[in-house]
Amino acid sequence: MNAQILIDAVVRQTVLLIAQLSTADGVRSPLAHIADDVFRGLVRELESQGLGKKVIADMFGLALRSYQQKVQRLGESATTRGVSLWGAVHAYFSEVGSVTRAELLEHFKDDEEQKVRSILNDLVETGLVCRSGRGDEARYRAATVEELQELGASATVDSEETNAALVWVQVYRNGPLRVDELGRLVPLPAGAIEAAIERLVKDERIQVEVRPDGPYCATKRCLIPLGQAAGWEAAIMDHHRAVLAALAAKVASGRHNSGAADEVGGTTLSFDLWPGHPEEAEVRRLLSAVRQQILPLWDRVAAYNREHRPDTTYKVTFYCGQYLVEEDETT
Repeated sequence: MNAQILIDAVVRQTVLLIAQLSTADGVRSPLAHIADDVFRGLVRELESQGLGKKVIADMFGLALRSYQQKVQRLGESATTRGVSLWGAVHAYFSEVGSVTRAELLEHFKDDEEQKVRSILNDLVETGLVCRSGRGDEARYRAATVEELQELGASATVDSEETNAALVWVQVYRNGPLRVDELGRLVPLPAGAIEAAIERLVKDERIQVEVRPDGPYCATKRCLIPLGQAAGWEAAIMDHHRAVLAALAAKVASGRHNSGAADEVGGTTLSFDLWPGHPEEAEVRRLLSAVRQQILPLWDRVAAYNREHRPDTTYKVTFYCGQYLVEEDETT
């Protein structure tokens, strides 16, 4: 297996997806923190595989000391533990009325000043934070819902339900999950995560279990109904996770070929069609046909599990997707 070719291809495809998401519906989403988040995530995953700091530093082409300094600099906010500096600054504006730049820098005095300034500029340029006045008299505040809607950065759907769907997916996939861990997995202010948990508990979609080391969120099900706009982000995130997890499981298995009886992996087929092709209608119905088969099966499994669930279980994740490219888009 030529790992480098695969890595380069996956990076290019992921960058394309990020670019599409960052401009969806006219939004210009902040991207300044992406490179730092990727580096931190890679370091965390490589360490979880048992690799030492020297080996990881070599993989990034860094001297050990430079690597350690970068990890320390890009770690969680020194002011707000458990979240990145970008997330901490963004959440801070959701908690206060308005502040001057000097007040912001004073609040985050334990963090690197240049990074705080860079994040502030990024938030202003993307419209998530509004500025009034000039120079030392300038004040900053979080954009209102109405202002975000004018920029196309806030959909008309229920934003609280969107947040709840994002939290629900993470609890289902990673739970039981400590409440303070949700801040790392879901990039929302602490208040928004708390509101999402309250909503999910009220709707009996999740349960909160109090354990000696803190409260945990747990759930046995997660279903974003078809056509629900508020679950769009969660559905995209979960589908992407499923595809990558299946690929990672195949790589980790050590098998670099496929068999007809495989239970781990995927199959990709492309059909060349034209109007009037005898198989055109059947091919284009594939996605709906698979959904019509799977959703009743999911309902039956869920209904049975509510009454008969042993202590030990295993999970099968199935994903399906389809897209159509018109001929003029390929020329």
